[in-house]
Amino acid sequence: MALVGASPRIGATGEFRWFEGDGRTFVVRGRGGEQWRLERERPGARVRAVRPDGVATAWQRALIARVNNDGFITADGKRYRGELAVFPFDSGLVVVNRLGVEEYLRGVVPLEMGSRPRTDTAALQAQAVASRSYVYVRLADAAPGAPGTPGAPRIFDVRASTLDQVYGGADVENDLASASVEATRGLVIHFGGRVVDAPFHSTCGGSTAEPNELWRTPGAPYLQRVSDRIGRSERYYCDIAPRFRWTRTLSGSQLNAAIRQYLAQYASVPGGRPGAAHVIGVRDRTASGRVATLDVETERGIFALRGDDMRYVLREPGGEILFSTYFSVEPEYRAGLVSRVTFRGQGNGHGVGMCQWGAIGRARAGQSFRSILGTYYPGTIVGPVSAQ
Repeated sequence: MALVGASPRIGATGEFRWFEGDGRTFVVRGRGGEQWRLERERPGARVRAVRPDGVATAWQRALIARVNNDGFITADGKRYRGELAVFPFDSGLVVVNRLGVEEYLRGVVPLEMGSRPRTDTAALQAQAVASRSYVYVRLADAAPGAPGTPGAPRIFDVRASTLDQVYGGADVENDLASASVEATRGLVIHFGGRVVDAPFHSTCGGSTAEPNELWRTPGAPYLQRVSDRIGRSERYYCDIAPRFRWTRTLSGSQLNAAIRQYLAQYASVPGGRPGAAHVIGVRDRTASGRVATLDVETERGIFALRGDDMRYVLREPGGEILFSTYFSVEPEYRAGLVSRVTFRGQGNGHGVGMCQWGAIGRARAGQSFRSILGTYYPGTIVGPVSAQ
């Protein structure tokens, strides 16, 4: 269900067994603590497992490792529930952790929400329900599971990173997060009789956004702008977040290096050479106050960055993306060029759906997980997944 690695060494905390890709044909037994190396046939599309003493299995189209009893299967020393399936692809090996949804969520909620005190239980429960909804929507999606391989068999449902949901296996589990998963077992978010795709983000910065403010996708009636303001005060439920307010400054050379490396991925750049930035500024904003269009003018023309794209361009090459699109721009100029630009922003993440730090603030204010979810996904109800 979650992609966990590219080519790890596979083992287990106890005795385990290798099976062929059909999951039924037994291949060989492994001992607890052994670390088996995986190899991909070159040329070819098969994989084999190699025992520490060098003895290898026969080449197979896929291999599955299962641990006996209540042990854990391991990949590069990290423990996972369920089983690990290994598939060969042109670029290497894909390793997939197959396990049940509830077990999977025990390795998601702690990473998505961090280590939390008991006062934050309702936020953990809200995250469990949102994450469960997110994964059930992907389970129903018939798209192929292997990225970059159109028409390939479906081999996984979600990735173990921010491309889907962050997942860390059994090693990241903690009692409070696991109890929150168990307390909401089987519950998902419904709208119009269907399980909803429930996006979430770290910090909204004061207001969440609608999908079309960030992405080239249609909106949804349950993904509306929601204020995080606490009553009529000047406080916000998510202002306890470390990146509720932030500042980032790029020198002119850093900005030019960034647009040289990234701009062509998000805008039409003649010849792929945008040139040095002469002017940078906000053209317009979205209804929630985020930057809708950012213009970067060079000697080659004016390049427009829209929505979430700008976060991936406005960074040091190889560095962390811009925290959000909720920012102001303060450029400085020298000799007709941008010499430095400062971004003063609020929030962290795309801003659509549930604000995780807002959920924490609301939990500390005494709100239930149902109230939290009803706020960030207006018009929805929480109920069993089987009710769809």
